[in-house]
Amino acid sequence: MVPHVTVVVPTFNERGNIEELVTRLQDALAGISSEIVFVDDSTDDTSEVVQRVAARRPGVRLVRRVGDERIGGLAGAVTRGIAEAHGTWVVVMDGDLQHPPELVPLLLAVGEREDADLVVASRYVGQGDASGLSSSWRRTVSSASTVLARTLFPRRVGRLCTDPMTGFFSVSRAAVDLTRLRPRGFKILLEILASHHLRVQEVPFVFGTRHSGASKASWRQGAEFVHQLLSLRAGRMLRFAAVGATGVVVNLAVMSLLLHRGLHYVPASLLSTEVAIISNFLLQERFVFRSRNHAASWRRRTAMSLALNNLDNVARVPLLLLLVGMLGLPVLLAQGLAVGVGFAFRFALLTRVIYAARRLPEAPLAMPEPYDAEAAA
Repeated sequence: MVPHVTVVVPTFNERGNIEELVTRLQDALAGISSEIVFVDDSTDDTSEVVQRVAARRPGVRLVRRVGDERIGGLAGAVTRGIAEAHGTWVVVMDGDLQHPPELVPLLLAVGEREDADLVVASRYVGQGDASGLSSSWRRTVSSASTVLARTLFPRRVGRLCTDPMTGFFSVSRAAVDLTRLRPRGFKILLEILASHHLRVQEVPFVFGTRHSGASKASWRQGAEFVHQLLSLRAGRMLRFAAVGATGVVVNLAVMSLLLHRGLHYVPASLLSTEVAIISNFLLQERFVFRSRNHAASWRRRTAMSLALNNLDNVARVPLLLLLVGMLGLPVLLAQGLAVGVGFAFRFALLTRVIYAARRLPEAPLAMPEPYDAEAAA
């Protein structure tokens, strides 16, 4: 029988938590067909402990990753677990009992009731609480990382999820395309959110204290997180930059031709930029924003894009006059600098306004009380 839910638990040296985690999960999921999949990268005997527990308790499976199979770190382990899952829903949670197993049925219930693709257990919504983090420094880093992720991904993360750093969430297996994921580091939820259009709901939870073992947080994980953010964000920006670079070449080539024909550099700048604007628009439609479910029609995107770039073109003239007339820079160099100045502004405006994606309607969620494992105990 196909289970209704697969609970994926990535583990690294969590031998002291396995027995209690399985007991609490199976008690919480009584009456719900389920399986628990441990994806283990441990260097201790955690795998042996899981196997002993699985021999006594049906529905517990072990996926052991060794050597090169450990690619992608924690995110890679979660991705492997989702690939191995048989359930209609997949719940991802840590193995240290800081994620209360008793909250799993609520994640499932909210997902089904609200017709959501993803339900996030958030420390930063309602009465959620992140005080279980081991130090004030870790709480500060977690909060700052959350703000950074939501800022860099305002549409797919910022508007939908208050806690993209959490490792506790429930997702419909059918909603996740594993081929879109490039797992790295330890923040797989951010990877899923950034690469999919999902209907997201949240429930608050109180982040508990560690039951056994040591925290895996490190400076290396911090560096991996920064690399993950840059890799996720820079993909479209790099394509936009490549299109922009071709536009600069077109712009300067046309301007050079017009100057060679004796035209003054100001009208030559305006005309060459018009040619580059049209070229850039066609290329960005094809290569930069092609996969988006656009809120604006093609005609509206064309009108808005041309209007934006023409305003930018006119606003660039005073800068060009300053660079050439007052600073004495060569005309083509000044034109190239003027084009580059507005790169980040144009990218932000195109992404958030002209190429904004159509938002899926979301039903309002009545916020339940957070589950506090320590208070319950």
